[in-house]
Amino acid sequence: MEPDPYIYPLFLGPYGENDEAFERILLEFLRDHIYWRRNFHPEDPPAIPTLAARGEEYERFIARLKQVLHRLSARLKHSVPFSSPRYIGHMASDPLMPGLLAQMITLPYNPNNVVQDAAPVTVELELEVGLQLARMLGYHVDETRPDCPFGHLTSGGTVANYEALWVARAIKYFPVAVAAVPELAEALALRDTGDHALANLGTTAVLALRARLNGHLAGLPDPDRALLASALDASRIEHQGLHAFHQQHPELLPPRVLIPHTAHYSWAKGMKLMGLGEQQLLEVAEQGMRMRLDALEQTLEALQRDGEDVLLVVGVLGTTEFGTIDPIDEILAARERWRERGLGFSVHVDAAWGGYLASMFRDPAGGWLPREAVGRDHDRFPSEAVYRAYTSMGSADSVTVDPHKLGYLPYGSGAFICRDQRMMDLVTQDAAYTFDAQASKTSSGDRSRFLALGHYILEGSKSGAAAAGVYVAHEVVPLHAEGMGRLMHHTVRSAERFHDRLQTLGRDLEGEARLVVPVVPDTNLVCVAINPWDNEVLADCNAFTRRVFDHLAVDKARPVQMKEFFASYTSIDPEALGLDEARTLLASLRLAGDSFEADGSSLFVLRHTLMSPFLEDPLNGVDYLERYCTYLVELVRRELAALGAGRDPRTRG
Repeated sequence: MEPDPYIYPLFLGPYGENDEAFERILLEFLRDHIYWRRNFHPEDPPAIPTLAARGEEYERFIARLKQVLHRLSARLKHSVPFSSPRYIGHMASDPLMPGLLAQMITLPYNPNNVVQDAAPVTVELELEVGLQLARMLGYHVDETRPDCPFGHLTSGGTVANYEALWVARAIKYFPVAVAAVPELAEALALRDTGDHALANLGTTAVLALRARLNGHLAGLPDPDRALLASALDASRIEHQGLHAFHQQHPELLPPRVLIPHTAHYSWAKGMKLMGLGEQQLLEVAEQGMRMRLDALEQTLEALQRDGEDVLLVVGVLGTTEFGTIDPIDEILAARERWRERGLGFSVHVDAAWGGYLASMFRDPAGGWLPREAVGRDHDRFPSEAVYRAYTSMGSADSVTVDPHKLGYLPYGSGAFICRDQRMMDLVTQDAAYTFDAQASKTSSGDRSRFLALGHYILEGSKSGAAAAGVYVAHEVVPLHAEGMGRLMHHTVRSAERFHDRLQTLGRDLEGEARLVVPVVPDTNLVCVAINPWDNEVLADCNAFTRRVFDHLAVDKARPVQMKEFFASYTSIDPEALGLDEARTLLASLRLAGDSFEADGSSLFVLRHTLMSPFLEDPLNGVDYLERYCTYLVELVRRELAALGAGRDPRTRG
């Protein structure tokens, strides 16, 4: 592999190679901040006397501060070295230097992105970040249109997923609330439409209904308009709560949310938080860690037959355990088919992990690159299914994406994106519709109302410095194939190379241990299962792999310098693989075919997240993946010897 100079200035570096540039830039802008303070009414005298630094109490305080900071610094030395190419564990890496610097430079200004008055600069940056991400994901961004996408930052993907539930519920039940006000039902011809039909209109039809409502109310005298708006607010599920709303509308059963088996645990937490209940969460069967469309169709068929509604179907673009990608294009097509059959629901794409890989597919001019161009320097990526999934995302109702994952930004920076900014008007903490200036802004596509950001989102006070970091990173490393996509290329290429090397590693261990990659990676996560050669018991296989993992886990009791490499782990159960693939996996490991059923357990596997672009260092002739593979073989043999299983491979099965 040839050196790629593009990646060299992107990070502080595994060895701190860019320390000089980092320090120089940081000091320059820290001084710039000090000058900014001094130039705000320079006629004001300094509040802290010049001689204060010579005072005894002052000196004691500074000494105490330095002492505590030294203790903190010493404790931080036990942190995980995410910046090193020897770390291939969880979804963390060295943050991009542009984003890190921008966030640090903005911190002394301490902007609070809850509202423009507290953050006149960084709220605008956050709204721009939302549009940057929307463009990358394939949404058609035109700020002059009322249906322009909207996006904002969250503390992480978990909150973004909560917000998807929140927004989807507001959209689903808004028509029901409108029809519950007799005057509005009459004016909008909803009187003869049942609650079930109203709750299944779909996002586009709901937003069209709201536009008609705005038009009707705008023509009424102010007192009548205010009276009807108040009545509508009182009829909404957000005001009444779940119990009272469903009592008033007995035709409606509590809605279901459909997720793949491998979906993130935040969906179960979100259902509890929203009061919907975890039992309303249905897992759709999978095959190879990817949602099965036939299983989705069967589930929807059964729900419609039983008179149940669906709030949301979630597709995952890069599972956190395996990096696998659901058939997003087919899920979106199912949404349209079932809407025509009277079962309307929203589709959310949880792209917390895989969202930034979309940059590989984006032409710098703004279009989608052909599949052949995306995969030009790859062995398998992207498959036809993966390509279709990415290029269809612009039709999803909403998307979660995490800048603090494959965006290489500091924690916590998640993001929520929706395809039509008018969706957010249904969840505003203020009245959901002000029918004068606000209505004209909404209809013209003016997004200035979102400068009061805290009124439209789940969170209140939030870091403006994080928004500055993401914005600057995107500006310096643009979200297309020649920018961020170039960084993504290194990570995916490493995963392909690692996957292939593990195949030969399995042959190297023949007669000693069986080493199997259970799922061909869609992205840049690679898992591996290990079983002693003559073992047929799942519990013993898991115990052995755990012993191997102990050498790769974080150990706070030992200096990090004593660790050779860091990896992570996850578990595989048959529901995620599908019955046939689960049996194939067990057979490849020579485990009993009924192991999952007999043990009631899952398979413990090593998990590797290949984020570092420095895993292969052609200039110095260092290949960290090759070193890791050598080390992994050493660990396997060491643990086999400890078990007394390493005596003579020829005596084993």
